[in-house]
Amino acid sequence: MSHQQSGKLYVCATPIGNLEDVTLRVLRTLKEVDLIAAEDTRRTRKLLSHYEIKAKLISFHRFSKLEKKTHIIDQIMSGKKVALVSDAGLPGISDPGHDLVQICIENSVDIEVLPGPSALLSALVISGLPTDRFLFVGFAPRTVARRKKFLGELVDEAGTLVLFEAPHRIKKLLEDLLEVLGNRRIAIVRELTKIHEEVLRGQVSEMVEVFREREPRGEFVVIVEGRKEGNIPTLQDQEIVDKVKEIEDRGMSTRKAIEQVAMRYNVSKNRVYDLVVEDRRRGCPKTKGILPKVGNYSYMRSDFEVNVGSFMRN
Repeated sequence: MSHQQSGKLYVCATPIGNLEDVTLRVLRTLKEVDLIAAEDTRRTRKLLSHYEIKAKLISFHRFSKLEKKTHIIDQIMSGKKVALVSDAGLPGISDPGHDLVQICIENSVDIEVLPGPSALLSALVISGLPTDRFLFVGFAPRTVARRKKFLGELVDEAGTLVLFEAPHRIKKLLEDLLEVLGNRRIAIVRELTKIHEEVLRGQVSEMVEVFREREPRGEFVVIVEGRKEGNIPTLQDQEIVDKVKEIEDRGMSTRKAIEQVAMRYNVSKNRVYDLVVEDRRRGCPKTKGILPKVGNYSYMRSDFEVNVGSFMRN
């Protein structure tokens, strides 16, 4: 139930580049509200100035403290109408707008969404990759280890993948995509709706080479083909063992890790099992002879867990 005396939060989509892409409904709302909560007040002022809108602005970004959020909620609860805008596009998509929306929901505040420009949807449509099923994952982690782990969790996703990335990290992201996901179809979109809009399409390996020769500029939307049999990388023996270890490091059991690697890379479970056993026997000679050679993985995996998995952890 909404509070009878409360105002309303208007979640307003703003242009992602071209100021003419704003809707009439958003312009009318920005003129009528009592307060505009903006991710970057300087960027929002440019939009307001272009359309000769005079409004009271307050900053609301990812570093905003609880007091700022409480102040905005108090304004709405007292009957004020507040518009929420991000730097570009629809608030709440990889920006702090989600926090304010969540607080409003918790306080039974009315919320109205005013749709409009979206970088992720526009890039997905122009990419040429399948749009019937897709997964938006925001920005990849900044560190190499966390980024590879993050991408590893997307290996089995059949839908098209959509990511955001900053120019100074795009090269590393492409290299990790090639290593972790394999050589898939990809589209890289930058500066959407702006003068220097550009769409690059090809294979991940081709994009790695492209960005070795050029300096990245602008914000990027990266669209990657989902998992298909044809884009599953062929692994060498040691790479198979390393993949099992990577999954184990995430807290998964050895048995589950073997099953995942076998499924992801189209390798028989027996082969993955044998490679892991041999690797651990080399690393710890005491384990030699501890496992019987059994031809059926479904039977011997329990032996592996008890005899090798547990042994190596002691």
